[in-house]
Amino acid sequence: MRHAIRRTPIACLITVLGAAAATLPSTAHADGSGVPRAEGWLVKSYAEIALPAASNDPANERAMLQAIVARRTADDLARFHWWSTGGPVHRWNEIILDEMKEGFTTLPLAARHLALFHAALDDAVAAAWHFRSPAVRPAAVAIDSAVSASRPAASPSPSDHAAAAAAAAEVLGYLFPARAALFAARAEEAMQTRLLAGAEFPNDVDAGRSIGRRIAALAIARGRADRSDAKWSGSVPEGPGKWKGSNPIAPLAGTWQPWVLADAAEFRPSAPPAFDSEQVKTALGELKAFPRTPKSNHLAIYWEVHGGARAHSFWNEIARTKLLEHGAAPAMASRALAALNIAFLDAGIACWDAKYAFWYVRPSQFDAELKSLFAPPNHPSYPAAHGCFSTAAATVLAGLFPRDRDRLLALGREAAEARIWGGIHYRFDVDAGQEIGRRVAAKTLERAFAGRTH
Repeated sequence: MRHAIRRTPIACLITVLGAAAATLPSTAHADGSGVPRAEGWLVKSYAEIALPAASNDPANERAMLQAIVARRTADDLARFHWWSTGGPVHRWNEIILDEMKEGFTTLPLAARHLALFHAALDDAVAAAWHFRSPAVRPAAVAIDSAVSASRPAASPSPSDHAAAAAAAAEVLGYLFPARAALFAARAEEAMQTRLLAGAEFPNDVDAGRSIGRRIAALAIARGRADRSDAKWSGSVPEGPGKWKGSNPIAPLAGTWQPWVLADAAEFRPSAPPAFDSEQVKTALGELKAFPRTPKSNHLAIYWEVHGGARAHSFWNEIARTKLLEHGAAPAMASRALAALNIAFLDAGIACWDAKYAFWYVRPSQFDAELKSLFAPPNHPSYPAAHGCFSTAAATVLAGLFPRDRDRLLALGREAAEARIWGGIHYRFDVDAGQEIGRRVAAKTLERAFAGRTH
């Protein structure tokens, strides 16, 4: 039996990398809570990832690095700084978003790609840090004053940049096989810039590359088994109160394998009201009486794009900006992007599970007098996808960046409310979607970070 979703306070987890106090305001980690959990998304233990045999000849390692540095150019240093901006995962987040925009990969499949991709990058970065020693050895090669070349003493000291790059290239090659060679070349460039700048030893890069490839293999295996390639052979149900149309968008997305949900229906809301009920009449009355203005029309159209087909880009770009603002350490940045995109996907899976459990009629299909601002998307009405996706994203980011909490949550509410302004959804659609988003986000933050809700 499915239970109605209860209203619960928004879970706001204050999260930081405890060992790097400068990443967020001191008040955000005063009690030491909120550090990324020491567990992977794809591996049970980072110790399962074996490192390649390391050279026992430090002098030879140093000589090799000096020879590499000797042939570097000003352009090599420029590329090093570009790849280094924001840590190991920042540029790769840009790259996958650009790739999906170019190929017009839209939701919910875009959310699936991003969750798989960032789970792999987070595990790769975390595994690289797992094998590092707290001791510090002298600088590798002092070349560029902007490059900090002090590295932990372990030999090798795995490169988190190389681990992320290798994982990114392999997973991107799986997602977009026609461009696999390009991704491999970009990853190799990212790794080579670490050597050309004198920031890491060859052993460091080799160890990171090995970690990234091992993690990527796990991600690809999961991707091949997550049911996202299943083909729908069903039919659209008919009858009063049912959605009308053909070729519905992603009718099997609610059957895809989630990351944090026990199953897709864990947060399924109660059935929507009967189509001939007073509640539906009231909801339709609100839509028909809404006083549309140039401002409300503008916002509704804005969120039709940025809360719909491009919502994944919108929220990831905000996340990258905030991570840069706070100077987030690598483990924090990679975990933050993984949590955001995993919550985004699982909210979508829960949303699509409910949509195709109820096949509820769109307002403009039910009442011909209601004219929506633009055509509704080609899937059932209940619950509202904007409420699911953007509320999940806003709630995760509000937990990660409490100084910006009010603005982030307001953006999420606006994305959901804009569906009322456009005449696309009933009020109860929006409410159910927001509740799914909040609950998925809270569960994802609890899974991703060792912290407390308040």
